[in-house]
Amino acid sequence: MTFNTQPKASHFINGEYIEDTAGAPIDVIYPATGAVIARLHSATPAIIDKALNAARDAQKAWAAMSGTERGRILRRAADRMRELNHDLSVLETMDTGKPYQETSVVDATSGADALEYFGALAPSLTGEHIPLGDGNWGYTVREALGVCVGIGAWNYPTQIACWKGAPALACGNAMIFKPSETTPLCALKVAEILHDCGLPAGLYNVVQGYGDVGHALVSDDRVNKVSLTGSVPTGKKVYATAAEGMKHVTMELGGKSPLIIFDDADIENAVGGAILGNFYSSGQVCSNGTRVFVHESVQDKFLDRLCARLQSSVVMGDPLNDATNFGPMVSDRQRQIVMSYINKGLAEGARLVAGGSIVEGDGFYIQPTVFADVTDDMTIAREEIFGPVMAVLPFTDEAEVIARANATEFGLSAGVFTRDISRAHRVIAQLEAGSCFINSYNDAPVELPFGGSKQSGVGRENSKEAIKHYSQVKSVFVRMGDVEAPF
Repeated sequence: MTFNTQPKASHFINGEYIEDTAGAPIDVIYPATGAVIARLHSATPAIIDKALNAARDAQKAWAAMSGTERGRILRRAADRMRELNHDLSVLETMDTGKPYQETSVVDATSGADALEYFGALAPSLTGEHIPLGDGNWGYTVREALGVCVGIGAWNYPTQIACWKGAPALACGNAMIFKPSETTPLCALKVAEILHDCGLPAGLYNVVQGYGDVGHALVSDDRVNKVSLTGSVPTGKKVYATAAEGMKHVTMELGGKSPLIIFDDADIENAVGGAILGNFYSSGQVCSNGTRVFVHESVQDKFLDRLCARLQSSVVMGDPLNDATNFGPMVSDRQRQIVMSYINKGLAEGARLVAGGSIVEGDGFYIQPTVFADVTDDMTIAREEIFGPVMAVLPFTDEAEVIARANATEFGLSAGVFTRDISRAHRVIAQLEAGSCFINSYNDAPVELPFGGSKQSGVGRENSKEAIKHYSQVKSVFVRMGDVEAPF
């Protein structure tokens, strides 16, 4: 490996690694074995202050550069990430426990896609000329917000560091990124790569820490924008704190998304979509379609094929082995949370048809788990589990399943499998969710907006929509004649 999994220091501020061992220790645990692979330290007030000052001092000169100049740096960083994909993928696997088979094609590569996309978009961030009556006219200017704070989740640390950093930097902002304390390593390498590729010091800073560090960043007057990926309860707290300072926000929160499989669906594809929407990343994906509504006439066929594929194709083991396709939970705590939901499913009368148990031995493994005969009022059908637990619910007609699918406080994602393309669009149009799929699930190309409605968040990440959330528009009226006044 070019990169060592042991970080050079806990924080990356003003273009260099910085350590302050006075901060609370953060042990980085490899989920496949439970071994401690690194020890970092939470940011002290002095570290936080240093990061905020560095970002504030560097931002205006960066915003004054042309979009072409900013974009060139981001595109160089994208190329460098792709060159280092193997090393970054190994680091992501060590940080999260996700199989290398997955991280090598999803994590650093999608981060590079974001850097490339927004790097290419940066030169196009212009305003418009607006002709007005009497020879007057106006124009608009798209301006940077200033200092942005990004707070990451533990499931996609490299990707999220880039999903937030790339549009922020493209628009002329500075970024202070706080990774999850559970997976703190990868964002440091993103910062290192950006600065190695020419990003001026102070524009992408990484500070480690627990909730108190996040609160200190979000509540600071030097911060203009907050972007969080996390749970709904955390999002509400961060949103409220940001609102006190009238800061711009993007909240990408949790979900309990519906995946609807109609009687005319291609069952093999539908099973594949349900596997991607429930067991990829060991089920630790916010957009997962964990309420799988299956038409009653094909439910048995669906369950038979699903269980057969789980039995024959799941390879659980060392995540660094290329053959492994199912990894552990990110932590023992998360495994305990998931097991508590499995026990609730059993207690409330759901029928266990696959999995349901801890895998004994090293690491934080749980079997891929499927419940059938699930009803809408069961806990496993209402609350986000964030683990490999699928709830299969039968339905009989279109209107019924749409109403049931929408009967949730969440609105992140939704999916439909059917050969009837008219029905597919008709149903998707009625589902209350921000990121939807037809005959597929959990695709997240950078060209498409990603985000939710209702309790699942505000704002959008990726695509041109993200630009709106990392910039603001100034309008200028120009009078060409004399000013008339009443006196």
